[in-house]
Amino acid sequence: MTHVYFDHNATTPVDDRVLAAMLPYLREQYGNASSRHEFGTLARKAVNQAREQAAALVRAQPAQVIFTSGGTESNNAFIKGAAGMLKPGQIAVSAIEHPCVAKPAQELARSGWKVRKLAVDGDGRIDLGDVAQALKEPTGIVSVMLANNETGVIQDVAAVAEKARAVRAWMHTDAVQAAGKIAIDFNALNVHAMTLSAHKIYGPKGVGALVLDKRIELKPLISGGGHEQGLRSGTENVPGIVGFGAACELAAQRRQELAPRLSAMRDQLERGLIGIGAAIFGARTARIPNTSYFAFPGIEGETLVIEIDKAGYAIASGAACSSTSTEPSATLLAMGIAPELARGAVRVSFGKDNKPGQVEEFLSVLSATVARLRRLTAIAV
Repeated sequence: MTHVYFDHNATTPVDDRVLAAMLPYLREQYGNASSRHEFGTLARKAVNQAREQAAALVRAQPAQVIFTSGGTESNNAFIKGAAGMLKPGQIAVSAIEHPCVAKPAQELARSGWKVRKLAVDGDGRIDLGDVAQALKEPTGIVSVMLANNETGVIQDVAAVAEKARAVRAWMHTDAVQAAGKIAIDFNALNVHAMTLSAHKIYGPKGVGALVLDKRIELKPLISGGGHEQGLRSGTENVPGIVGFGAACELAAQRRQELAPRLSAMRDQLERGLIGIGAAIFGARTARIPNTSYFAFPGIEGETLVIEIDKAGYAIASGAACSSTSTEPSATLLAMGIAPELARGAVRVSFGKDNKPGQVEEFLSVLSATVARLRRLTAIAV
């Protein structure tokens, strides 16, 4: 049985063109980008080109791009790096942040920081009134994701940034799920820092970037030889960085064609979901085009994911990083969704190779699976 992959928010397959760009730097062009000889010079040129490609995706300057091992490191690098340069005060993060923002923020509480969670409404959008209320307290750092990894809901980061800058707080956005799916302009968002990750845009795992306003200074997480402008020491992962750059360029090229196609499949899916009796989360507001998050009352999300996997479809229950947890989604709880419904949440996230025919076949399988699970639940009761 061939599995159909509907979990592109967790990770994406490496594009053939990305792999082709990487291979020379895994084989014959294996130089250290810090070396002064020709091998090193060629590696440095490749890294510089990738920096330009990553910057172009979000309309930033190449000098603003700091390569890291991925989204988690980038988020930690900003939050902990900013805290290392600022007097302890308040850090405000949205209640729906990924754990790699929420947890480092919480860690700052041990060093005198006060953590304030910013509320969202029932559609999963940041509550700007609560932001204004929170920023009445002296605040050093604000972090609000650009698009939520579970619901796909797009946040008004520019509006939050305006309020943050008004109180001289440093503003960060995790744009990992938004990149390649919607247009991103670093300057228009008015942020001080932005996080990107390669493996969400058909690039390799283990590489990402922190895009940084050069007027602010961070305390490095990793000290050493002074790589990446002293902010991320360690020999550069040249093949990974080259792959990331290629993925960024391809993402920029395909976005305008891909986004409406993904959105049409998402709408096709949700028309079918409504017919089966699903509750769809965040559907009344702007979302990234590939994502649908839903639940069937009385059916556990984990159970549904396992049964659908047996039928040949890969979907997710919540975020990939927390898939081993039996707790209901923190994002849905923050939205005011009842815990018993939140436990049933599953996510479908389409990618560039998915087709409308797969969606129709999936709906047929899902309908039959849900009907069977409902029968089993009725018998058990």
